[in-house]
Amino acid sequence: VGDDQHFKIVSEAGGTLNGSTNSDRTNYFETVPNNQLEVALWLEADRMGFLLDAVTQQKFEIQRATVKNERGQRIDNKPYGRLGERVDLTMYPEGHPYNWPVIGWLEDLDSANVDDLKNFFLRWYGPNNATLTVAGDINTADVVKLTQKYFGGIHPCPDVKPPVVAPFTLKEDQYNSFEDNVRFPLIEMAYPTVARFNKDEPALDILADILGGGKNSFFYKKFVKSELAVNANVSHPTSELGGAMQLTVYAMTDQKLPNIEKLMREALDDFEKAGVTDDDLTRFKSSNEASILQRMSGVQGKAGMLASYQTFTGNPNYLKKELDEYAHVTKEDVMRVYKTYIKGKAAVIMSVYPKGKVNVAKEDNFHPKPRPNEIPGTTFPKVAAEKIQYVKAKDDFDRSKKPIPGAAVGVKSPVYWTENFANGMKVIGSQNNEVPLVTMSLSVEAGHKNQSSNPSKAGLARLTADLMNESSEKHTAAELSDLLNKIGCSVSFSSDRNYITMRMNAMLKNLGAATEIAEERLMHPAFNEEDFNRVKKQQLEKIANQSNQPVQIADNVFDRLVFGEDNILGINDLGTEKTLNNITLDDVKKYYKEMIDPGISNLVIVGDIDQKTILSKLGFLKNWAHHDVKIVEEKPGQPFAKSTIYLVDKPGAPQSEIRVGCASLPFDATGDYYKSTIMNFILGGAFNSRINMNLREDKGWTYGARSSFSGDKTVGSFVVAPAIKADATDSSVVEIMKELKNYVEAGIKDEELTFTKNSLGLSEALKYETPAQKASFLQRIIIYNLEKGFAEKQNEILKNITAADISALAKKYVPYQQMAIVVVGNSKKIKAGLMKLGYDLVELNADGSKK
Repeated sequence: VGDDQHFKIVSEAGGTLNGSTNSDRTNYFETVPNNQLEVALWLEADRMGFLLDAVTQQKFEIQRATVKNERGQRIDNKPYGRLGERVDLTMYPEGHPYNWPVIGWLEDLDSANVDDLKNFFLRWYGPNNATLTVAGDINTADVVKLTQKYFGGIHPCPDVKPPVVAPFTLKEDQYNSFEDNVRFPLIEMAYPTVARFNKDEPALDILADILGGGKNSFFYKKFVKSELAVNANVSHPTSELGGAMQLTVYAMTDQKLPNIEKLMREALDDFEKAGVTDDDLTRFKSSNEASILQRMSGVQGKAGMLASYQTFTGNPNYLKKELDEYAHVTKEDVMRVYKTYIKGKAAVIMSVYPKGKVNVAKEDNFHPKPRPNEIPGTTFPKVAAEKIQYVKAKDDFDRSKKPIPGAAVGVKSPVYWTENFANGMKVIGSQNNEVPLVTMSLSVEAGHKNQSSNPSKAGLARLTADLMNESSEKHTAAELSDLLNKIGCSVSFSSDRNYITMRMNAMLKNLGAATEIAEERLMHPAFNEEDFNRVKKQQLEKIANQSNQPVQIADNVFDRLVFGEDNILGINDLGTEKTLNNITLDDVKKYYKEMIDPGISNLVIVGDIDQKTILSKLGFLKNWAHHDVKIVEEKPGQPFAKSTIYLVDKPGAPQSEIRVGCASLPFDATGDYYKSTIMNFILGGAFNSRINMNLREDKGWTYGARSSFSGDKTVGSFVVAPAIKADATDSSVVEIMKELKNYVEAGIKDEELTFTKNSLGLSEALKYETPAQKASFLQRIIIYNLEKGFAEKQNEILKNITAADISALAKKYVPYQQMAIVVVGNSKKIKAGLMKLGYDLVELNADGSKK
């Protein structure tokens, strides 16, 4: 398979693909139309058996740079990003394979060479060390035959034995801390526990849920409800060789971590005194069942589950055994594991504090040994490589010939029904019997944009939605959480630019109880003073925290420039400190009364239930009284006179967040907006797009770079949005602008147009495979009042669009000479280079105001 062809072949076939690696395994996964099964197996066998034919020093250097950029994006430039690797370094003894991070430290990446990579691949990437899972509309006998054909001749790697590590214990609490670019001081207590599939894992998972799994948990009540923390949770992640009970508190800025640690220990004592109840077990077991059903709703989820079970237990059908183990956990089991692994045991106690504000639970008593390159005058030693012979497969067929796919199976849009209630509510639904779940999404057009006439109270829609997640007139928030968890269901509210949305996920057998809670939360919120003060304080802290988030700063500044500082769309939906402080509880009650109304609401239902049955359970929505509501129209963004760089300083940032774009089209399903998404696909919409291939695959400057159009009923925008390594910031701006210019002036190539048509045209099945995808598809139909045949019309547009059409769209909607170029990064390192590019450069504060 040629350079860059694996992604291209799968994408052009209408599929998706990716890969990931963790401490225990690497996996590759792709989802393709079933006529492409042989092509997919051919591709994966080529990767396993013949990758080293294609490895060159240049490719090695590019991918090494890509991994460095991934580390920068996910760890070094992310608040609290180094927490996990520091906890593992402190917990696991030297030599344990979890002692170092999966992605490595930069010196590891710098010290590796191409021979290390080749030897590592030969050591581990063989058929005898792999699990192949195929799930979907397939003939199993055909799968076995094709697998034998393409993988049967691949030479095995050396034998792989199950890993064994010596057991370890912490003799005393290990205190470790580091400074980070964060707002909230964090403390995490991590207790070593058991590996995945250990007999005690189910009881430990239930213990974690009781301690910090929701609004009824000990940690939520101790820290969040008391306003000592913005967030507090307990989790129990496990891996093949070990696990940990992780107790984490993001403290308010005025809190000292020694006191928080004391209170965390008190919370454990509170749990021990209270003990475990039958309700505790019921809550977890119901929620766990619902979670498993959600994971099984798509073929990728099923395949991943089967692969994991086979790899780590040798039994792909382990699900039944696992469910049985959780079902039989007793109250005594939970108390036993608490006393075995937590009570009186030593833990890693990690403190993360804001820059310049030392705040630690206790002085560090853990001091890692210096790594060789941290000692002056030393170099990082190379690990001796195993010399394994590269033996190629011997076949009786020509692997260089790509298999010819079978006939494509036509995909039809989901069958759906519609209903209009007398009070103005529009309803759309589709029956889906894949799993016994029902999903409902009620969208009320009462979002952020409705502060357009009163931007001094921006953030009101978000605050109202968050308060609807709190107490009702009948129950406290903790009681509602308890009721929902017992039936394995969720009912929650959120807000965005246009809508306040209620989402309900319910197991079919508990649908009636779930709709009763949905009615209570929607129709009878308490809006009490205590909840208001706490939620408002949390929202103020989130606003302040955005100044530490490079991604959020870049997005906020871009929106402010595109839509204007006097436009509500130029303000984040959280609001600002000033606007939120203008909001009272009476404002929330008034907004709810005036705006939460069936006449401006759309209801989407997807699940294992027919139209008649579900409508019989929605009397509370049919009978909901309607009154006149005025919807505020958004103000569109304004064009830029010329492209200008707007620089926001982020001292010490290892990466720069870049946004290049402008105001653009509102959404439409069959007009220029839809056509522009086709136009953008090869520019920046696909992995094989020009922008991503240039910045990631050719230069190694980023982990990924994309461009996109986004729009709603009245406004829209176009943006290119990569995170770039700092020393390539100015060069990346040059390359992005060059790609935009070349696309506008030279147009699309014939082979690019063919790729775009094939990829977009054949990917239709992926748009509505899972219940969530179906719901998203139906939501577009009902929000934009789309006609029944709109998908077929889109297919016709895609089929008939020409290179000349693409060029005309690019010229009209990619005005590269009139764009905002937002750069958030280390000004000391990047400003000089940016100033040489020939654009005007304006320095801004993190809130978008001029310096």
